Amino acid sequence: MTQLLRVQNFTVSRDGFGAGEHQSLERPFGDADPRELMAWAMATASWPGRTEPGGSRGLDDYFTRDFAHDIGAEIMGRNKFGPQRGPWQDHDWRGWWGDEPPFHTPVFVMTHHPRPSFTLSDTTFHFVGGDPASVLAQAREAARGKDVRLGGGVSTIRQFLDADLVDTLHVVVAPVELRAGERLWESPDELLDRFHLDVVPSPSGVTHHLFWRK
Repeated sequence: MTQLLRVQNFTVSRDGFGAGEHQSLERPFGDADPRELMAWAMATASWPGRTEPGGSRGLDDYFTRDFAHDIGAEIMGRNKFGPQRGPWQDHDWRGWWGDEPPFHTPVFVMTHHPRPSFTLSDTTFHFVGGDPASVLAQAREAARGKDVRLGGGVSTIRQFLDADLVDTLHVVVAPVELRAGERLWESPDELLDRFHLDVVPSPSGVTHHLFWRK
């Protein structure tokens, strides 16, 4: 069985930035407003943080609902896990997500500064060094035959793209501009040497870019 490495629902601005500058504990996306970048998903009926009934159906809801389908592990960069840099000063920090992280799988956090693994609810976080190929091998073993999701941020996705390890990408372009920050691309055409691409506009105003390996 082929285990794919998938980027799913990764949202960038119209000018290609996945996060703004000046990340902090209070601002995980830096100067970017996540309510603007992620408005398309937050408005859907399947948004996991929804506290009231309702929400939109259709294309955006399909992608939101599909986020966890056949995923057995996630890989993320350290800056997606938290705002700290350098050696860990606080092992009490356990991520942005509280006691119920949304992953429900093993998560492999890439870092030059390993720390002990820990479990919250049904999610175990492992802190690993090494190159993208070795981290992917660990994640695939933990995924037990299911696919691995590459969760970001931008620099982590770029590392795996540069290593030619990504099989499919779903990138959502939101109708906002950031002008600075972590940039995924200047144009999606940069990936067309290795990937097919379908571009699907949504009534919500975002555009879904679906890439799969040639």
